[in-house]
Amino acid sequence: MKFGVEFVPREPFWRTVLYTIEAEKLGFDYVWVTDHYNNRNVFTTLTVAAIHTRSIKLGIGVTNPYIRHPAATASATASLAEIAPDRVVLGIGAGDRATLEGIGIGIVKPLSAIRESVYIIRELLAGKPISIDGGVFKVKSASLNFKCRSYIPIYIGAQGPQMLSLAGEIGDGVLINASHPEDFRYAVEYVRKGVEKSSRDIKSIDIAAYTAFSVAEDEAKAIAASKQVVAFIVAGSPETVLERHGINFESASRIRELIVSGRFDEAFKSVTMDMIDAFSVSGSPSSVAKRVEECLKAGVTQFVVGSPIGPQPYEAMKIIGSKIIPMFKTG
Repeated sequence: MKFGVEFVPREPFWRTVLYTIEAEKLGFDYVWVTDHYNNRNVFTTLTVAAIHTRSIKLGIGVTNPYIRHPAATASATASLAEIAPDRVVLGIGAGDRATLEGIGIGIVKPLSAIRESVYIIRELLAGKPISIDGGVFKVKSASLNFKCRSYIPIYIGAQGPQMLSLAGEIGDGVLINASHPEDFRYAVEYVRKGVEKSSRDIKSIDIAAYTAFSVAEDEAKAIAASKQVVAFIVAGSPETVLERHGINFESASRIRELIVSGRFDEAFKSVTMDMIDAFSVSGSPSSVAKRVEECLKAGVTQFVVGSPIGPQPYEAMKIIGSKIIPMFKTG
């Protein structure tokens, strides 16, 4: 099992960089930094992180092909890899619909967009000139004026069956936004179908669990810290996912209504333990370690701890580094 940590660059760049430096010291294998136009730029942040670290993998997690053309993504990613050879990984997905629609960008033909993007990026990174008359992208002639000096794995952010299958077919890895073993068992079956389509071995695909995570020595504090994140997950979950976990649809709808109306405190108080269990990995070190093991058995090969990490993120990272990662690194 590999371990990653996800940061959202809302805070000053130096804080994300400091956390990345500490993550490397604590034994994390990957850092993933999210890419949204309204936060600090992922490539700028990771460039500074690259300068101050030596071994941790630097993940763009994830960008999308709508706000930035895949040719521009190829150039930015190759530039980062020049600073940190053999340490850069690129995550790409369809993007957050609400965020993109807020700036007038629609998600058009997401499966085609991701397939074509991966092709464009891979060819450019390989130093090949490309042209493509695709369903989303029309590239007459494109190439990079410099050579990418290391292979950059491409991970696909996926949740739905078709995107999961596409990730298995063409991705080096898949980033799955989920926290429960049942969701990963469901997802891995579709990844496997894509792998079979491309005649590859599923062991060649890094299956990353992008989790909502919260750990503390005091389990109650860990659970309390995760409620805000879980409330938003519940509010955005389709009915089929709620049914899979036995979550009452009316309760979920109520939380959605409270969030939409700006009554956040009420929404967070409405989160139940069933919701916490279904949509987060929250609790004491021993309880979250048990969930990590269950995810491993479900087919996960990289476990990414995401927001909130814990009531005190840095302290939570130290707990993970000292008590959880060693359990899985030593077997």
